[in-house]
Amino acid sequence: TIGHNNNQSFLHHKEVSVQKTANLQGLCPTIGYLERKNPFVRGKRITMSAEEEEKKSIEEPEEDDDDEEEGEGEGEAVAADGAKKKKKKKKGGAALGPVKEPIQKPPARGLKDTAFTDYYVKYGQTEPPTIAVADLFRGKQLPKGEMQEYTLEGHQHRISAEEKRAMERLEEDLYGKVRLGAEIHRQVRSYAQSFIKPGIELADMCARLENKNREITVEAGLERGIGFPTGCSLNHVAAHYTPNTGDTTVLNYDDVMKVDFGVQVDGRIIDSAWSVSFNPRYDPLLEAVKEATDTGIRTAGIDVRLCDIGAAIQETMESYEVELDGKTYPVKTIRNLNGHSIGQYQIHAGKSVPCVKNGCDESIRMEEGEIFAIETFGSTGRGYVIEDLECSHYMKNFDAPHVPLRLQSSKKLLAHINKTFGTLAFCRRWLDRPDGGSATVNGPTSGKQEKYMGALKNLCDVGIVQPYPPLCDVKGCYTAQYEHTIMLRPTCKEIVTRGDDY
Repeated sequence: TIGHNNNQSFLHHKEVSVQKTANLQGLCPTIGYLERKNPFVRGKRITMSAEEEEKKSIEEPEEDDDDEEEGEGEGEAVAADGAKKKKKKKKGGAALGPVKEPIQKPPARGLKDTAFTDYYVKYGQTEPPTIAVADLFRGKQLPKGEMQEYTLEGHQHRISAEEKRAMERLEEDLYGKVRLGAEIHRQVRSYAQSFIKPGIELADMCARLENKNREITVEAGLERGIGFPTGCSLNHVAAHYTPNTGDTTVLNYDDVMKVDFGVQVDGRIIDSAWSVSFNPRYDPLLEAVKEATDTGIRTAGIDVRLCDIGAAIQETMESYEVELDGKTYPVKTIRNLNGHSIGQYQIHAGKSVPCVKNGCDESIRMEEGEIFAIETFGSTGRGYVIEDLECSHYMKNFDAPHVPLRLQSSKKLLAHINKTFGTLAFCRRWLDRPDGGSATVNGPTSGKQEKYMGALKNLCDVGIVQPYPPLCDVKGCYTAQYEHTIMLRPTCKEIVTRGDDY
């Protein structure tokens, strides 16, 4: 939701061109497999039976080693006092856990009946998750998202067109990065759903979620890690709230919280969100927003006009109403919050997906190969948000101007932002961490920024960094959000973040 206003100038950027920092095979064993063991080889897809996949998920096949046995020869080794052969050394990542059936249900509402907080144990993941997701699927195909065919006239043939399939085979590297990030998001959010309960401090909640994100992503600065700060906006606050250091806000039974966090692999950002409530009286509000988001996803597709998506979303959203304390409230679409296209290291790549009719120019359409975050917000208030409260979210402008800085503190902070976050969003809480937001980049204890608020304000004033204060509807109302990331592939659209939970 960063950059909620269509008219904000920073949205109109060119696609980022980021030099790859290294051949993926040389990054880390948890990521290099994407190219070393690609499930597509010379255009032919390698398939495995269900039994083979299950067996492969539990253990990696042993590889040949030069030190298989000791002795002069096989016959001599057998004859010499029954000497045992040296066991072959096993290569690969961490040992996987046993494959189990998920059993733990989340305490909060707003999720499907099929949601399990330990859903990942079916892949051999530990509970709680500790194995890097890339290791978990080493040598195997990553889970794909939900596939939907294009319904716009003239595009139904894409699903079976051999030419389009060939185009997709050329993009398997990209798809692998996006699917890896999406699976990390599913596992982190499932873990978070187990401890998000009334009474938890939001600062603790965010820290646990983000640390788990770093752990199973194997955080490596700009190569992979957290995509943007964890949003945990409450009630009338719709977006862009995360606790600053010292904030002791606690989640209560009667709150409606929007949990919005991101994962990035090589700058490919996964953006997905859901709403948390415990009181069943908010169920119609959450259902309205969930259905509106799904309507937007079904309507989306290659050559679809963005304004048509907004009209469909609004019609679905505003067909619901909520009864609170004996009074009935229509669910209103928050008209100045939108979905958006996503580029590499660019959370908003230039196109906004409106949530209301006539929300943008009729000529703007979705195009093949684009990645979008489809998100909708519903409210029992006025359906319009304004900036309010203390700011916590910041992001370096994608096309930031070159401005001579006089203050040494500003130069120092900008250098830290450039190497740690680049053009990814960050928050003040991360600057306060001992690692300054990345242990890989700054070291575990050498990155904390001291007395930086003046420098941060200076960077905002000169246009290098953009602040994103919380976005609030009228106080006393309730807002909800659901969001998914989709890829417009040549043959179909893939909802990469779809899960058993939402």
